[in-house]
Amino acid sequence: MEIAKIFGQIGFEVASGPEIEDEWHNFDALNVPKDHPAREMQDTFWLKEPKSVQPTTNNRRLTTSRRLLRTHTSPVQIRYMEEKLKAGIKPPYRIIVPGKVFRNEATDATHEAQFYQVEGLYVDKKVSLADLKGTVLSFFKEFFGPDAEIRFRPSFFPFTEPSVEVDVLFGDRWLEMAGAGLVHPNVFKTVGLEGYRGFAFGCGVDRLLMVRHGIPDIRLFYSGDLRFVNQF
Repeated sequence: MEIAKIFGQIGFEVASGPEIEDEWHNFDALNVPKDHPAREMQDTFWLKEPKSVQPTTNNRRLTTSRRLLRTHTSPVQIRYMEEKLKAGIKPPYRIIVPGKVFRNEATDATHEAQFYQVEGLYVDKKVSLADLKGTVLSFFKEFFGPDAEIRFRPSFFPFTEPSVEVDVLFGDRWLEMAGAGLVHPNVFKTVGLEGYRGFAFGCGVDRLLMVRHGIPDIRLFYSGDLRFVNQF
């Protein structure tokens, strides 16, 4: 996978996790408020659980029976940090997380109900927004070519502070390519890494391919049309 190769050259390893996730890893541990719109039915595919399944507790959280199709690959960040700490391995951590995600939303030329995302996480004692910008620019310039036009815009995400969005010029318009930012301190507190800093970003793989190959409509990837598929 070319994306993994590019990030591998700067020390990132590939991590993976389940597509069927629990609410705690997908939302709570990532500092997403209980009343955040992303939890509602219009954004999340919730799974119906048997009535026999009861909530259980451990020393850090309440694990409910609410499960869902993951809305991003960010839960793997939490799982990875938990597993590393359980094994006694402290940062630095550098990972990318490619995988399929699901959103209960209307489809159009740049949005699909299912798509592929690649998440990135870097954790260490001293990490800055400049480190994030340098990493993201390095990847995009390698993937799209040195002439790619890229911009950063201020934004908001519950799990990063400060947060930015990254756009790439696609034809005659800017296309949102990634959300990113410095990992929110509450996320590190949740997993037991208080005092550490880090950055995270998430890119839509389908959108990366749209820009690179000039594909006008994201729905073509899932159309099953062999005239399209055979070009690749």
